[in-house]
Amino acid sequence: MEERSQWGTRAGFIMAAIGSAVGLGNIWRFPAVAYENGGGAFFIPYLFALLTAGIPILIMEFTMGHKYRGAAPLTYRRMNKKAEGVGWWAVMVAFVIATYYSVIIAWAISYTIFSFNLKWGEDPTAFLVGDYLQVADPGTFGGLVPGVAIPLVVVWAIVLFILFLGVKRGLEIANRIMIPTLVVVFLIIVFRAITLPGALEGLDAFFKPDFSQILSGEVWVAAYGQIFFSLSIAFAIMITYSSYLPKKSDITNNAFITGFSNSGFELLAGIGVFSVLGFMAAQQGVAVDEVVEGGVGLAFMVFPAIINEFPAFNEFFGVLFFLSLVLAGFTSLLSICETYIAGLQDKFGLSRTKAVLFGGGASALIAFIYATRGGLNFLDAADYFINQFGVAVLGLVEVVLVAWVFRKLKTFKDHANEISDIRLGNWWTISLGVITPIVLGYMLFDLFRTNLLRLFPTDNGNYEGYPDFFINYSGWAVAIGALVIGIVIGLLPWKKNPEEGDYDDR
Repeated sequence: MEERSQWGTRAGFIMAAIGSAVGLGNIWRFPAVAYENGGGAFFIPYLFALLTAGIPILIMEFTMGHKYRGAAPLTYRRMNKKAEGVGWWAVMVAFVIATYYSVIIAWAISYTIFSFNLKWGEDPTAFLVGDYLQVADPGTFGGLVPGVAIPLVVVWAIVLFILFLGVKRGLEIANRIMIPTLVVVFLIIVFRAITLPGALEGLDAFFKPDFSQILSGEVWVAAYGQIFFSLSIAFAIMITYSSYLPKKSDITNNAFITGFSNSGFELLAGIGVFSVLGFMAAQQGVAVDEVVEGGVGLAFMVFPAIINEFPAFNEFFGVLFFLSLVLAGFTSLLSICETYIAGLQDKFGLSRTKAVLFGGGASALIAFIYATRGGLNFLDAADYFINQFGVAVLGLVEVVLVAWVFRKLKTFKDHANEISDIRLGNWWTISLGVITPIVLGYMLFDLFRTNLLRLFPTDNGNYEGYPDFFINYSGWAVAIGALVIGIVIGLLPWKKNPEEGDYDDR
């Protein structure tokens, strides 16, 4: 087994951790979630969730990876021999996400090019669904779409090249370039957005507090959900990244920097997005709430329509916006892929080159499913189910195992306090032992209550109205398959004794 890689500098690790956390969801998910859950008042439960779930789990995962010196499977194995399967489950969830996340980056690359002549025309929605993606009926593949497949090849060529270079020469250098570039590009976007006519009305809609909403349990669940899905926690990334840290590393401080940097970028994204939505509402003579949207629709349907209306420099703004999606996507995709690259190296004793070839190559090939005419439907179903019933369930299992089953909170707290300036106290223990499990448990109960019966034909319909057969094999089967395959891999023998190695087994 090769000697474990290390980050060259602390700044390199922090940049990589921030790069993993700052992704597409910061730009197209957070602004809509905040607006729909109390506007300015949402920041109260959001900050509470950050301090009682986001940063505490970051500290826990940083400590796990740093203490046991392994990717998620090896870390869980060294924590308890019976827990290895949880690590492989997390790795498989990351693998699934990598396959379709790469396709969204390919779309963003295409739209960056389209921005030079506003190729989407007067009806961006029809262009996306018809001309560009050529969307077929759910459950059909319909052949590759060249406009998606070609940039997808570019995406994976860049990602695999960086991964081949390794942690210090690949991941660290890439994030040192991409993250500052992303911040500069997005600052230009925000500055241009807030100078548009109607921007103030958009910002007023975004920040105006509705304090009555924070009494609703749904708003608090939304806040925890946003923090949870935004910070790249519970699917092996932060454990893997922290395993490359030197022995003397300030874990707690690193977690605070990563958490607040991610939230700062989300706030910046909210300002930019709602300034532009305010402009769009003013141009159409409607209220801001009539143009608010999130997700793929915001990025590839609403924003192109807004760019068409810009008073000047339409093409330039379009290039900057979609370039920001490309950069945010790449930094996150690299971290997602590293989870299974590192897992293969640890388990099977593969060289870095072979692990990238097998792991990265497999995810690249599978990704072309989403580059077909039916790809959008497959992507939509896989994304919903792997996030809701993969990442969320993993988070609850992880916290319950560490806090309640293996009772490792004190051990991890002592490890972090030995090497960190900020000492952990009862706040951290209570957050992970009580608050986070209760909130995640409630979130999952509500999810299963509303979705589990949809495994079978019902009168209630399926997610997004998809047919039962399609949801069962492209949604449920993907989420359940990640768990089953993870358990099976966990049962395979190790190439080298996992108990050997330079790690802290106290």
